[in-house]
Amino acid sequence: MTNTILEGVRVLDFGRYIAGPCCAALLADFGADVIRIERVSGGDDRYQYPVTETGDGACFLQMNRNKRGFTLNPMKPEGREILRRLVASANVVIANLPADTRAQMGLDYAYLASIKPDIILTAISAFGETGPYGNRVGFDGIGQAMSGATYLSGQPGQPTKSYASWVDWSTALFSAFGTMAAILEHRKTGLGQEVSTNLFASAVTVFNFNIIEQAMAKVNRTASGNRAQSSCPADISATKDGFIQIQTVGNPLFERWAKLMGEPEWLEDPRFATDDLRARNGEILSRRTHEWAANYTNAEALELLAQERIPAGPVYSPQNVLDDPHVRATGMLTPMDYPGALGPAPISMSAITMSEAPVSIYRRAPTIGEHTDEIMTELAFTASEIEAFRKARII
Repeated sequence: MTNTILEGVRVLDFGRYIAGPCCAALLADFGADVIRIERVSGGDDRYQYPVTETGDGACFLQMNRNKRGFTLNPMKPEGREILRRLVASANVVIANLPADTRAQMGLDYAYLASIKPDIILTAISAFGETGPYGNRVGFDGIGQAMSGATYLSGQPGQPTKSYASWVDWSTALFSAFGTMAAILEHRKTGLGQEVSTNLFASAVTVFNFNIIEQAMAKVNRTASGNRAQSSCPADISATKDGFIQIQTVGNPLFERWAKLMGEPEWLEDPRFATDDLRARNGEILSRRTHEWAANYTNAEALELLAQERIPAGPVYSPQNVLDDPHVRATGMLTPMDYPGALGPAPISMSAITMSEAPVSIYRRAPTIGEHTDEIMTELAFTASEIEAFRKARII
């Protein structure tokens, strides 16, 4: 079943990799007609983490669910005319490209608005369009590094980037939120506008409270591995057959933990009186947790922790996630067939459920240019024109 909240909204997705395509996918999940536009040979991001006979990648399959596929070379005059018709038919354009590249492609706001005055442009970049870094390029890892998060991850002297692309994802969420707000504003006023987001700003926003603490308290924190620095015990411990993450925040959870560990005297110990003090003395608490966990299997330790209502979970591999009974029971992943794939792709969609407007995956990611003829016909090009454009590799 297709969600209809954004029914009638057409989105042109010129995104690449994660931030732009994910933003567009979120809009597609809510019923927008999203057209994914790639180079005639396919975009570079199509081939990351290949899982099909033709090299189409896992990232592409997730980020481009619920979209139609279109190929176009907008740098040629004939391509620019096709772009003009596309824009005239659209409500939103998404492009995560540097400002100068967008201008060369005809995706700057001034040009788009000259075609359709009420167009909404969601422009995503690495550093924004102003300031000393305004025209720099960048990826998720650069945002992580420059936010302070990488410095405080890993071990002292060995900064460690998160494997998860949280800067890209947060930028996608901010972009989708801003785009939805612009759509609501358009419905009230009829006006279009430019929505701007960037990776560096997203990273600084997500990591902001750590920056606030440094500015005000000058704590000069350093990395502490998996041990948390704001409350303890909160760490990863080895069991007989794996690893578990335990996390406590607040006195009630610490009391339950101390009881489970057989350390009731620590409840009166001034070193452990508050979250901040427990964090400062966290090595002691982590060491005790490690000693305790080593006596049990993952399942045994997690059962004991669950009985005391202490937040904990296993450290999973990707295969463990696929095998998890909760993941299966709640339908977090939707199996989707794809031409030439090694098997069904378990696609996650928006982590949102709505009682009156179900969110679902109703279309797999498109193959290269899969819907080009269909969309060109919608734009009133004739069959002979379409064939001529294809021979000239315009589409």
